Amino acid sequence: MLKQDYYNDFFDFGQQKMNFSFFELSLPDDDPVYTLKNVMEELDFSGLLACYSDKGRTGFNPIMLYAVVTYANMRGVRAVDRIVDLCQRDLAFLWLTKGQKPQRDVFYDFKGKKLTGEVLDELNYQFMRRLEKEGLITLKELYIDGTKIEANANRYTFVWRGSLNYHLAGLLDTIDALYAKYNAFLSEHAYGPKYDLGEAHMFVIEGMAKVRKVIEENRKRKLTKHKKLPNNTIIEIDHCSPLEILKLQKNLMRIAQGEGIGFVYGKGKHKPEIQKLYEELEECGTRLMEYKECFEIMGKDRNSYSKTDLEATFMRMKEDHMMNGQLKPAYNVQIAVENYFIVHGYVSNDRTDYHTLIPVLEKHRNAFGDTLEAVTADSGYCSEKNLLYLKENEIKSFIKLQDHEKRKTRAYKEDIGKYTSMTYAVFEDEHYYICHDGRELRHIRTESKEMDGYTQTVEVYGCADCSGCEHKSCLYRYNAQKNPDRNKVMKINERWEALREESNANIQSEEGILKRQTRSIQTEGHFGDIKENENFRRFHYRSEEKVYKEFMLYAIGRNILKYHRFLHHEIEKYEGKKEQKTA
Repeated sequence: MLKQDYYNDFFDFGQQKMNFSFFELSLPDDDPVYTLKNVMEELDFSGLLACYSDKGRTGFNPIMLYAVVTYANMRGVRAVDRIVDLCQRDLAFLWLTKGQKPQRDVFYDFKGKKLTGEVLDELNYQFMRRLEKEGLITLKELYIDGTKIEANANRYTFVWRGSLNYHLAGLLDTIDALYAKYNAFLSEHAYGPKYDLGEAHMFVIEGMAKVRKVIEENRKRKLTKHKKLPNNTIIEIDHCSPLEILKLQKNLMRIAQGEGIGFVYGKGKHKPEIQKLYEELEECGTRLMEYKECFEIMGKDRNSYSKTDLEATFMRMKEDHMMNGQLKPAYNVQIAVENYFIVHGYVSNDRTDYHTLIPVLEKHRNAFGDTLEAVTADSGYCSEKNLLYLKENEIKSFIKLQDHEKRKTRAYKEDIGKYTSMTYAVFEDEHYYICHDGRELRHIRTESKEMDGYTQTVEVYGCADCSGCEHKSCLYRYNAQKNPDRNKVMKINERWEALREESNANIQSEEGILKRQTRSIQTEGHFGDIKENENFRRFHYRSEEKVYKEFMLYAIGRNILKYHRFLHHEIEKYEGKKEQKTA
């Protein structure tokens, strides 16, 4: 069947009644399936149809399959077996399929191979443009929030970076001992000069010195029953290290062939010394390659992964069935909402929200251009990189600060150790601060640090002499017995502080208060409905790509259902809390 025929074959079927043998059944006039059909008639499915070939046998209509899967998600049904059952028994599904009965392998092939994340995004963005034309959204503001949804992975199949580092240190000690054993073997039998073999030197893996230091510290802490330190140093095993072990194995094999020493296997056989050394090196090389693969799977941005879903990260969940604060494999799901509609979805294996804001905003720019004017989010997204991105792209920030609640306390306002409580002065183009005791904190130096995608600059100010000051308690962690001569030094990231104050002023305004109310109602309302009412607490698929498709299908279904409720005046656009009339 030609691709154009798919459109004609699906959309020309507009009847609302189906005749059976004994009686006539019909759908209610306000059934959401009609809204779905109405929305799909204006969508361009060329991206989906491009995944199909005009050659070969004609299968089920992909537009029909998309309609069935979307309507199932509108009904809160995600399991394929349940969808297959509804296609045989439910009147709305029978109306969509024209009485056809696709089986489970059809839906698995459609969702797993034909339907991609890019196609889902494009179909959702087409619907968003329709909503913009109808005045339901503007695409000029986004309310962003995230939640953690458990992955379809076994709970106790964890791999921790700290554990890998600990066992890698022990393995390197074993390899170091084998290197010494190898050199002693060559020296004892004079194989070095005979086969022109030099002394082997142990390879070095960068970062292991820090790992060993933490291991020794934790051994001391164990004796004193103190909490262990995290040992999450990022280690990269290069390609040369396993090859060095393989090189020693080749040398031993060369010696065995030259000396006529045969390797023996089986019960009751006595292995020669060279064979024992060869097999020990082979075992260590295999383990080293396994650790190398584990570090590559884990990457640099996380400290754990699951063996049954390599892209899932262990996160602390609110649902703790064992009541011991255990971690579960999960994904961090982000939504960008406007007027109850999910404009963007984003799935990440990052445990925090810091690194998820910019990818969502980039998706908005690529889809709709530079239309975004304001972003509202909670304190989990407040970072210098995010606020700087918003500033550079002229997007107004309504992001709550991490210390938003702390700033309201009297202790915070009366803290004389902060630079905001000091007097700022300028003399001959030199900036300095005057503390509560009247002493000057002059500029000492400027420190710069390369961060992920930007440069962080910190100005360091210090007092030349704090002796005799009555307010030395303002020094950070000051101990009069250990360091009585300590002077005050403070580091100020002036750009970061300016961005923070600007965002804080925005959220304190009347517009900011209304936007914070709207965000808490719409984004958190979505997650509450998804988890509590729809019981969407665990994904059915594995890998980040399939998880994203599963969530976006669900999000598109929710969007069309919201649109249906708007059309039937079941919900209205939120414009803030309405004033209640006094009696």
